[in-house]
Amino acid sequence: MRRRNFIKAIAVATASWPLAVRAQQPSGKVFRIGFVGLIAANGLPKRTEAFRAGLHDLGYQEGRNIVIEYRWADEHYERLPVLFADLVHLNVDVIVTHGTPGVLAAKKATATIPIVMATSGDALASGLVASLAQPGGNVTGLTFFNPELAAKRLELLKEILPDLAEVGVLLNPENPVNKPIIPMMKLAAQSLKLDIIQFGVRGPSEFEGAFAAMTEKRIAALVVIDDPTLIANSPTVAKLALQHHLPSAGWPDFAVDGGLIAFGVDFPDLFRRAATYVDKILKGAKPADLAVERASKFETIVNRQTAKVLALDLPTGILLRADEVIE
Repeated sequence: MRRRNFIKAIAVATASWPLAVRAQQPSGKVFRIGFVGLIAANGLPKRTEAFRAGLHDLGYQEGRNIVIEYRWADEHYERLPVLFADLVHLNVDVIVTHGTPGVLAAKKATATIPIVMATSGDALASGLVASLAQPGGNVTGLTFFNPELAAKRLELLKEILPDLAEVGVLLNPENPVNKPIIPMMKLAAQSLKLDIIQFGVRGPSEFEGAFAAMTEKRIAALVVIDDPTLIANSPTVAKLALQHHLPSAGWPDFAVDGGLIAFGVDFPDLFRRAATYVDKILKGAKPADLAVERASKFETIVNRQTAKVLALDLPTGILLRADEVIE
């Protein structure tokens, strides 16, 4: 589905929900789901569509037995408290969000409405849940271990560039998920005999300055840390990395958008699986009793076109291990 058509479909469905809901109320319960996205409505269409498809597969239809109240932060995390407060005021049956900033803001907004994490980086280390097996409280859902992903990306770059000495790390300093990531990256860098230098960006307006600073410090390669703002601007980040002749590593879509290599989780799969948590909660399960699940699908993607532009010969071992090679 094209992005424009996807957004149009949401707008049309939203306009028709109130009448449809009134028509269905006499015959059965209509559940209200609050969905808060950290970026714009058109930022991650594959993931949002995967969540809606997951609900559909479980028998839920928007306007018939569910209403989804969409709210979008447009990459401004400071807006999150207001968005969640609005959903709490509406007394939605369950809240779905993604990313550590989103889940933390949701927890601060309510201790009673169930919260489902479509994705979160290391929910345990970030303090989002008490444990994976028994999360406690009102939060459950899906998590992935961002520190391990970031360390693996360092290893891949070192394998491609054996003489690599300094690597830049592009991250959003406002995302608390970085707290457990950086220490593990430093340990991995030490074992690989690498130095890492952090470059923080809070939005697109800071991208050019960050890459100019990398050039000034003679950074030879780049690891990009998963963050909703950076993911939403993946094509721009990949393009800037290529313009500055930086071999780069990030999440799967990053390589598709022009980054050199990717190692990461299948995010649409996590969003689809989030629908199963919503289903269980709407049927009476308590979030505290629903174990948090780890990501189970990982992808390695290599962009051979980017390698050619960078005049790099990719090791045969990496090409053989890749799930996808973009020629």
